[in-house]
This record gives sequence, C-alpha cells and structure tokens, in this order.
Amino acid sequence: MTWTVAPEPFDSPVAAALWRDYYTEVSDRWYLLHEGRRTDPAELEREIAAQSWDELTPPRGQLVVGRYDGEPGGCAGVRLLPDGTAELKRVFVREGLRGKGGAALLVRAAEDAARAFGATRMVLDTRGDLVEARALYARLGYEETDAHNDEPYADHWFARRLT
Repeated sequence: MTWTVAPEPFDSPVAAALWRDYYTEVSDRWYLLHEGRRTDPAELEREIAAQSWDELTPPRGQLVVGRYDGEPGGCAGVRLLPDGTAELKRVFVREGLRGKGGAALLVRAAEDAARAFGATRMVLDTRGDLVEARALYARLGYEETDAHNDEPYADHWFARRLT
C-alpha cells in the first residue's frame, strides 16, 4: 500500500470530508484540553460553514490530497501571502493512517506548489498542543520564528526557505 498526492479542488466532496475530520479533531483536542468537553456539534457546523478556502485555488494557492491505497487519507493547503511568501495550511492525516509517511509527502507537495507559484519561503503556525505537527515541521527543516500573524489559537510559528 502506498500514498499518492495530487491537487484537489478545495470544494470537492473529498476535500469537504477531510475538512470536517480536521476541524472535528483539532476543535475537540482544544476543548478537551481547555474546557474538558468535546466541541458542540452546532458550533462545529457554524465554524465549518464560516470557512472559505477559495484561497487554495491556483494561481495563488493549492489544496493537495493524499490517498492511501486509493482512499483519501489527508490534505495540506498552501496559499501565497501578499508579500509572496507561501503559507502552509491545514496539514492533516486521518488517525488510522498516521505513521505511514503521508504527512511528509503532503508537506513536500505543498512546498512544490509554493515553488511553482514563485515563493522562496514557507511559513506556518500551529498550536502548542499539536505536538505531532511541531515534531513533523522540525523534522522537515522548519525552524521556529517570531509570529508572522495574529491567529488567536497559534502558539508556535515556523519558517523554511524553499530554495
């Protein structure tokens, strides 16, 4: 069994299912850590409906989806910021497929897309409780930096040159 990674429209049914899994997991992790409860389903639906990922459309962005043995298993997005820097967004691998190399492939595919858009640097933000993500980014050569945005849930910011 192997991974394949390819571009995917941000609004496809596959992308929608992966977004839902992503938001459910990261939201539940935050609420369990900070409030001892899971996400309220109505709140989750409002948050998903409020998100628009049309910025993940070429030529200024891209969503890539990883399939493991043909089944959608993860995603990553990249978008160009106004200064030409690329930002890595929403790297996610479904729980049952973690540890099989998909996350690194998704990040590398997002980096390739960023290079194709002309970016020479990638930035990202993540939360302190997402320790697996922080370990992945460090392993892939990302270094912690000062904040590049004011995202309310971000605790850690990373950057990497794409040359």
